[in-house]
Amino acid sequence: MVLASNSLTALVAKRIALGLGLLLAISALIFAGTEMLPGDVAQSILGQSATPEALANLRADMGLNKPALERYLSWLGGILQGDLGNSLSSGRDIGDMIGGRLGNTLFLAMCTAIIAVPLAVILGMIAVHFRNGMVDKLISITTITAISLPEFFIGYLLILVFAVNLGWLPSSSIIYDGMSWGEKLTAIALPCATLTLVVLAHMMRMTRAAILNVMSSAYIETAELKGLSPFKIIFRHAFPNAISPIITVVVLNLAYLVVGVVVVEIIFVYPGMGQLLVDHVTKRDVPVVQATGLIFAAIYILLNMFADIMSIVANPRLRHPK
Repeated sequence: MVLASNSLTALVAKRIALGLGLLLAISALIFAGTEMLPGDVAQSILGQSATPEALANLRADMGLNKPALERYLSWLGGILQGDLGNSLSSGRDIGDMIGGRLGNTLFLAMCTAIIAVPLAVILGMIAVHFRNGMVDKLISITTITAISLPEFFIGYLLILVFAVNLGWLPSSSIIYDGMSWGEKLTAIALPCATLTLVVLAHMMRMTRAAILNVMSSAYIETAELKGLSPFKIIFRHAFPNAISPIITVVVLNLAYLVVGVVVVEIIFVYPGMGQLLVDHVTKRDVPVVQATGLIFAAIYILLNMFADIMSIVANPRLRHPK
């Protein structure tokens, strides 16, 4: 028991160390990528008619004339101390700018997850219960169709139907402090529905596949011979034993919800991290772009690491690979 606990602790420690190393590598890639962006914030502020002397002076004031390695190490050192720096275009503290936007993005992702996760699990179990029947085929066709459609198409289609034609919901999803919960939920209804349709299909199909894999086990045959109803067999015997891969898929889709909302936030003018990223890319405000990219990467790595650790904890075979 002690050896197993030590083995599990060592595996978890390795995963955390790997995640931190990966985050460090991604920070270098983000910095290098933003360095390759054409133009800079000084050009953006002064305009195309700025003289070379004025550009050089402004770049020196902003520290843009320092070597790239020096700026990278300075940026990394600030992050380790919890300082994301200041925006070059507005002078505001980046941590303050990102705080509210990250909260909005997490709010949208949380509302989507509350709807999508249980709905995907229930649809997956229904598909297994009616496997190879009309209901199963109808669910599969619907989900495959949803997977095939890009997010922007689903988003604009929902706007056309529910905002333009029916007038039930707003086409833009602007939220702000002081709004009631009802107003906020109404504002995010369409982006939430778009993200639900995008992630629902993947989670449902993986739930169906995981339960069907368990349904071929010997103890399922024993349960059938005992005369248990198909629903009880799926809910009480198959689903609990398929929970490990289902949790992994759910967590990976939650990571997508937080990181992959850029397109949806742009379509619905939602004030989240994705909108902040795109706004400051157009301004060539590199520190904001770098900080936003690094936070997206950290969340994605953290959730993937959590899914990996949960798989190891739930499946003893992964702790003792041959």
